[in-house]
Amino acid sequence: MHELANKIKAYGQQLGFSQIGISDIDLTQAQRRLKTWLEKKYHGEMAYMERYGQMRSQPDKFIPGTLRVITARMEYLPPNAAIEKTLQQPKLGFISRYALGRDYHKLIRKRLQKLCQHIQTDIKKFDYRCFADSAPVMEKPLAQKAGLGWIGKHTNLINSKAGSYFFIGSIYTNLELPIDKEADEHCGSCFACKDVCPTGAIVAPFQLDARRCISYLTIELKGSIPIEFRKAMGNRIYGCDDCQLVCPWNKFAKVTKEQDFFPRHDLDSSTLIELFNWSEQEFYKKLEGSAIRRIGYQAWLRNIAVALGNAPSDNEIIQALNDKLDFPSELVQEHVQWALQQHQL
Repeated sequence: MHELANKIKAYGQQLGFSQIGISDIDLTQAQRRLKTWLEKKYHGEMAYMERYGQMRSQPDKFIPGTLRVITARMEYLPPNAAIEKTLQQPKLGFISRYALGRDYHKLIRKRLQKLCQHIQTDIKKFDYRCFADSAPVMEKPLAQKAGLGWIGKHTNLINSKAGSYFFIGSIYTNLELPIDKEADEHCGSCFACKDVCPTGAIVAPFQLDARRCISYLTIELKGSIPIEFRKAMGNRIYGCDDCQLVCPWNKFAKVTKEQDFFPRHDLDSSTLIELFNWSEQEFYKKLEGSAIRRIGYQAWLRNIAVALGNAPSDNEIIQALNDKLDFPSELVQEHVQWALQQHQL
């Protein structure tokens, strides 16, 4: 089994994964933290977090026979990410760097499937299931147990040699592989992520109130964005990378080699007006195969309307907003009206 574990890690590297780790399935501590988080209602409208709470912390109940979890990570930061530069240009739309390219869910899961096919060349028969942020799986606690990094104060996973700009995926298996050493926490006295959060979503070290988080507000929230957070959103129209941007460990961040994660359709440099003027057909066509597509066209316009309200006033922006005043959606209309009001102040 030790030899097989080493082969799995070598196969993973051949398939483009940066690191592979193996853990047991004891998630008792993670379950306690999840229970407290849910009791505080920090999950907002993400009802699935509560619905599958117990299943998340018991891999052998979710997939009977599971003895180990193989966790893999893969960098996504594109070359010339220009996070700060984009945030400092309020007429550009800022999209979290993980979402500029193809949808990671399918890519990571397919790559994990290939890894399992490689394993089958050594072990003719074994049980497995692959996941990439697509099921009730506690990816980050499992990744920490597998030695891939620690959960930082911003609740993202941090690797001491690679920062935090990476995806993780999991393989549940009945192979009784040797487990890796759990990663230690190395945030120390640093509070940079908590201090920089535009909406104060990091309410305490290692505690995130998702209801305040810009990623939640622009992606998970289906209805109206609370007025109290709109100004703080700036030009962020899909996700937010601020807490990662200031993390000292990201000086070690690696650029991705996966071209599928490179920006498509100039999403890293498009103006808010360009994106706001996409028709519904253009939205679904250009974002085919993108994680952004799942929020839908109305939420896309909602988010950009807020960003346009925060942008420096000019005639082109006001005209673009006026053109959407009669858009057949009360949600969009409300945010367009708010944005126009900002230019009348």
